[in-house]
Amino acid sequence: MGSTDLLTYIDQIVRKDFESKGRVLSFDEYLSLVGEKPKLQLRGSAQYAADMMDYYGTLDVDTADGESTRRFNVFDLTNGDSVRRVVGQEHVQNHLYRSLKSFVRQGVNNRLVLLHGPNGSAKSSLIHSLMAGLEQYSQENEGAAYTFNWVFPVERFSKGGIGINTYATKKENVSSYAKLADEDILAKIPCDLKDHPILLIPLQHRRAFLEKLIGKKESEELWITLPAYLSKGEPCHRCKQIADALLLTSGGDYKKVLMHVQVERIFYSRRYRKGVVTIEPQFHVDAQYQQLTMNRSMGSLPASLQSLNLFALQGDLVDGNRGIIEYSDLLKRPVDTFKYLLAASETGAVNIGSTIAYLDTLMLGSTNELQLDAFKEFPDFTSFKARIDLIRVPYLLSVTQEKEIYQPDLKQIGMETHVAPHTGWALALWAVLTRLKKPNSINYPPHVSTIVSNLSPLEKAKLLDTGDMPMTLTAEDRKLLRSAMRKLREEYSNIPYYEGRMGASARELKSILFSAAQNHDFQCLSPLAVFRELEEFVKRVSEYDFLKQDVKDGFHDSTEFINTVRNEYLNIIDREVRDSIGLYDSKQWEDFLRKYIQHISLLLKKEKIKNPITGKMEDPDRALVAEFEAIVQAPAEGPELEGFRQHAISQVGAWALDHPGKAVTYAKVFPEFWHKLEKHYYESQKALLTKMHNALVLYGKESAEVTEEGSQLAEQTVNNMKTKLHYCEHCAKDVIVFLMRQRY
Repeated sequence: MGSTDLLTYIDQIVRKDFESKGRVLSFDEYLSLVGEKPKLQLRGSAQYAADMMDYYGTLDVDTADGESTRRFNVFDLTNGDSVRRVVGQEHVQNHLYRSLKSFVRQGVNNRLVLLHGPNGSAKSSLIHSLMAGLEQYSQENEGAAYTFNWVFPVERFSKGGIGINTYATKKENVSSYAKLADEDILAKIPCDLKDHPILLIPLQHRRAFLEKLIGKKESEELWITLPAYLSKGEPCHRCKQIADALLLTSGGDYKKVLMHVQVERIFYSRRYRKGVVTIEPQFHVDAQYQQLTMNRSMGSLPASLQSLNLFALQGDLVDGNRGIIEYSDLLKRPVDTFKYLLAASETGAVNIGSTIAYLDTLMLGSTNELQLDAFKEFPDFTSFKARIDLIRVPYLLSVTQEKEIYQPDLKQIGMETHVAPHTGWALALWAVLTRLKKPNSINYPPHVSTIVSNLSPLEKAKLLDTGDMPMTLTAEDRKLLRSAMRKLREEYSNIPYYEGRMGASARELKSILFSAAQNHDFQCLSPLAVFRELEEFVKRVSEYDFLKQDVKDGFHDSTEFINTVRNEYLNIIDREVRDSIGLYDSKQWEDFLRKYIQHISLLLKKEKIKNPITGKMEDPDRALVAEFEAIVQAPAEGPELEGFRQHAISQVGAWALDHPGKAVTYAKVFPEFWHKLEKHYYESQKALLTKMHNALVLYGKESAEVTEEGSQLAEQTVNNMKTKLHYCEHCAKDVIVFLMRQRY
């Protein structure tokens, strides 16, 4: 395609997009649009944002205690490096949505929504996701929003200058100047505040007009849901002056006033500060004004307008009107610089110079806990609190969710160097361990208090993440602990030093990740490199408060947590290496467990089982049952054995009730059985495994101790780790050597 053809092609695409999105309309055309979609066109900023969240939909997310919560898909939208998906924080998402719906019901955005939490807990990310959603939604048909400009044509469209003095003698008969070509326009004045076009309908006639437009019944239902901005609002000061002047010179003909109105679609943009604005900590007022009629470009205005003192409004509040304004680190400002928010939040208006700007804006802010604590000591805090909706944003306490935070960075690092399996997991587990608080036994019923007070940090982390119970607990203790899961998760939620306020920040951990990737002692980015960086990081006690915490029964011990994660990592790679040796497939234990439950169920019910080969009904496999019970050390016989079997069956039933519609995962129902099965197999094959371990320790070395069989086995193990587990040659060898040194 030649350059000329390519330009024609681009022109056609842009033109088609321009026309399909209704970028420019006359006032009459806009009223037709309102008549067709009144609920979509007569929305305030809160309803618009809530509709945007609904537009992108929701999904149900399961929690570790078997419950589910709603997640809004808008927080999964991405926009390059500027906006990444928000991991977790579903309770914050739902609180934000409830705040929006509350503003809708009240008809005014009468509070500043302030997200507070430790540094790096995703406060800004949550707000930026809403902003990104607003930008994308405004491009959709359902998200079409409009403002207006004032247009003044050249002389040939009117006699007597600009078309104000003598409308009856127009040389060209047009019903609106909205779509005149640029060469036919002498002056265009935008509405700085991006006011809604419906505000041009006089306030005293607005409700009656709406009734004529869409019908009495629908208008009555719609009117009571309109925000005060639309039902009681007026155009901005400058637009009101222009409209009044045009009405005066046209002899009261309002249709002639509206000929000068050009309705223009709004496309929100944070980059270009259109309805989406971030205000950084600063020491000046967020809006200002300058005289417009002193500007030379306004010299083409009619004499009746040139005699007015027209002012142009500027600043963050003006740019962000009808959208979202983010006050980043709000409380880093001196209090006097944002006292205006008291009135602005409550009344929706702010004084700018000699004028009052009426706003329809969602005001969101962020702050860390130390600044909020200091602010609470401020004498006027009570006044601010009544106008602020505080939403807590703690650090994540789920290892699985925390691991997701580092995936984009690991992907980026992976473009330059290989990333070994479990790297993100190791960092995430250490991070979560630093954030946990020891359960207080007095907060639990007597039959549960001892169980929760004995939980180690690692056991609590697993409980909060996947619901995995400590293997040392009896089946009855597990049942009791499962019943206390909600309490365990919410135990510290109503105190100032809540769980998730202290601990390692994802921001710092990302720095650790990139430093580990640059460590020349390791050819890959692996947990081993991460452990090395963490050992250096925990020495910086003077820089981080969470490293200064007193150790309490193993909690808050950031240095020891490195060993905790290292031991868990050893358990993982131990199983992976043995699986890669190829002696057995761990899936066989799942099948063994399943068959055991099936056959003891038949024994208890005194039923037979159909042989799949012969088709005959046969007795349950007592040999299989006896073998299994010998390995897991079940009671020998009598009522104890029957009780053991009955309890195993009930555990499966309880799991099925907690996970409706899901296949039973026997390894999760019976982790202690799984552990004993693996241990039994390992003991039975100990001599052979020792031989293979020796070969693996000396893998790649020239030694008389290395047999051909051992070399082949070592090579097979490494190849399996590469093909099945995504290791590379280097990190597979590192893992094997590390495992042998630490365990064998």
